[in-house]
Amino acid sequence: MILKVIIIVTGTAWIYYRSWVAVILLIPAGVWYYIQLLDECIKRKEQEFLVQFKELIQTFSSLLNTGYSVENAVKESLKEMQVFYSDDAAILRELEIMVRQIRVQVPVEQAVEELSERTKLPDVENFAGVFVTAKRSGGNLMSIIRNTADQIGDKIDVKREIDTMLAAKKYEFQVMSVIPFGIVLYMTVSFPEFMGNLYGNIAGRGVMTGCLIIYLGAYGLGRKIIEIEV
Repeated sequence: MILKVIIIVTGTAWIYYRSWVAVILLIPAGVWYYIQLLDECIKRKEQEFLVQFKELIQTFSSLLNTGYSVENAVKESLKEMQVFYSDDAAILRELEIMVRQIRVQVPVEQAVEELSERTKLPDVENFAGVFVTAKRSGGNLMSIIRNTADQIGDKIDVKREIDTMLAAKKYEFQVMSVIPFGIVLYMTVSFPEFMGNLYGNIAGRGVMTGCLIIYLGAYGLGRKIIEIEV
């Protein structure tokens, strides 16, 4: 991801300014773009974890139905989930932590609370809050788990539907993001003398800077338009 940012910043500096000094000046824009990519990566991982968490609580619910205690259901859930996910899956890492805690006599309510603190996901936090309250007060755990699984499942389904509807728009946005660079390159090849005037004086560089600022503003606005939170 860092390499991608470096390539884009370097390419932008050459296309718009034909100067390596511009690479340094464009570092803030590169940092901003890196933050955008990082945020996108985090959201993707959070969505993946929610899918895994939904499957976990469904497995957990099935084990409780067959007569397992809450503590043993957590341990058995780890074995069940290991069948479907690779060792580097986030849900397996979290389950392993919970199982270790339970083995050293940490209350399962505390283990669930700490899971929600580590993930910082609203759905997991809501589940933990209701689960802990029900466990300590003797509430209906089965109903809580089923409702949580249904809510997370509905949220995932809505997110997938939105992603499907926006897939074409996101592709169009990616294409449109590249077009300004293509236009500048085309002008450079087709009209080298005209474009040369933009690189050799302050006024020309001011024009290119203005174009770049407009482009960055449009890019940021475009990202906000195609991102819909569920």
